Amino acid sequence: MSEEKIVSIEDRIPKLKQARKKKANRRLIFYLSIFFILIAVIVYLQSPLSHVRSFDVTGNSFLTDEEVLNLAGMAAGTNIWTIDREAISSSVLESPIIEEVEVDRQLPWTVQIKLTEHERVGYKEEENHFYPVLGNGTVLTEMEQNTYNGDAPLLVGFSDQEMFKQMTAQLQALPESILGIISEIHWQPSDGDNHSIMLYMNDGYMVSGTIREFAEKMQVYPSIVSQLEPGSEGIIHIGVGAYFEAFGSAEETADSENEADAEEDSTQDE
Repeated sequence: MSEEKIVSIEDRIPKLKQARKKKANRRLIFYLSIFFILIAVIVYLQSPLSHVRSFDVTGNSFLTDEEVLNLAGMAAGTNIWTIDREAISSSVLESPIIEEVEVDRQLPWTVQIKLTEHERVGYKEEENHFYPVLGNGTVLTEMEQNTYNGDAPLLVGFSDQEMFKQMTAQLQALPESILGIISEIHWQPSDGDNHSIMLYMNDGYMVSGTIREFAEKMQVYPSIVSQLEPGSEGIIHIGVGAYFEAFGSAEETADSENEADAEEDSTQDE
């Protein structure tokens, strides 16, 4: 039977003291680390290291970076942690050009402003000058052009502002593939309908329609064109129903009516 090894209390005391000392040292290092981190944070917040030094503005094509920053009320030197992102967004959205805005911090000293502008859906002509038109009906008078480059429809005759805004809203909802082939849109109100419009397309066809639900009704246009004979000319109607009317058909109908009237007059004379 082996003898049990007995460790006296005197032998254990140095080891206990050493363990307690290590534990105390770790605790001290932990508290000192927190203290110095807090000091570093305070120094950072109070020093130019936390000031905004640069801005990253994206998504703007109609407004310059400087104009966006003026709207936002932002300037270099502002503490990056004190910026009010909601207030900046509200200020930028006061511009009729801006549809959405997102403001983010990019540490250590950059503020990012991401913009979504209203889509340009056409041009308006005034006194031989052309101005871009946005989907919310805003006319960018400060972006005057002397020539019409044809990259968006020309809106003609829209003297009624309400009809103009309804038309631009419909164009904004229209797929780009269809919007891109519209050359001109003429407002042709009548006594019974203020929403009548006539379109001139880049592929040579004309489209008779209405502002009401235009974006939805116009989506049948590619399907109708694909069923037409190459070289055919006429008007595509997308009002109550969708159908194609060749240019000659209306004239033929009128000629037939004239011939019928002439024959009737001849019979009465006899």
